[in-house]
Amino acid sequence: MTTPPSTRPPPEQARAGMGEPTVLTDWLRAEGFDPARPDAPGAHGNTPLMHAAWRGERERLDELLALKVPLDAINGDGNNALWLACVHGEPEAIRTLVSHGVPIDHANLTGATALMYAASSGKAGVVATLLALGANPRLVTQDDFSALDMAASLECLQLLRKATRSPTHPTETTP
Repeated sequence: MTTPPSTRPPPEQARAGMGEPTVLTDWLRAEGFDPARPDAPGAHGNTPLMHAAWRGERERLDELLALKVPLDAINGDGNNALWLACVHGEPEAIRTLVSHGVPIDHANLTGATALMYAASSGKAGVVATLLALGANPRLVTQDDFSALDMAASLECLQLLRKATRSPTHPTETTP
C-alpha cells in the first residue's frame, strides 16, 4: 500500500534518513556518516560531499547537492569538496561542483588552491578543466608559489604558461 502524499515525509527528510531508507542513507551509513545529518563532517573533518567528491561517487554527489548541503565546508587541512574532486580527477564532478557554487579559488591553510594541487600532481586534465572554468592561475601560496611554479609535468607547465600569458584570462577583467 502506498502512503498518501499528505503523510509522506518531505524528500529532504527521507533522504536525510528520517523517512524511508534510500541509497543515499545506506551510503552515508556505510561510509560512517550520520544519515540524519548529511552536512555533518566525519573522519578527518570531511563532509559527505567531500567524501563523495574524493571517491568519485557521482550519484551521491548529485543527491547531496540536491539536498543543498553547504558548499563552503572545509576539512582539517582547509580543503573543500573541489580539492577532493581534483584528487579523484574526474572533470565532470569538478564542473558539477563549480556550477553549483563551490568556490573555485578557495585557498587551504597554506594558501594552496585546487589548481595548485592539480599542477603539483601533474594532473593536466584537471588543470585544463579548472582553467576553463575560470580558476585564477596567478594566485600564490603563503610561500609565494603559484600553480605555474608547482607544475609537475610539461603539459601542466604549458597550460599554465598559456593561461598566465593571456591578457584576458576569464578570472580577470580588463579596465
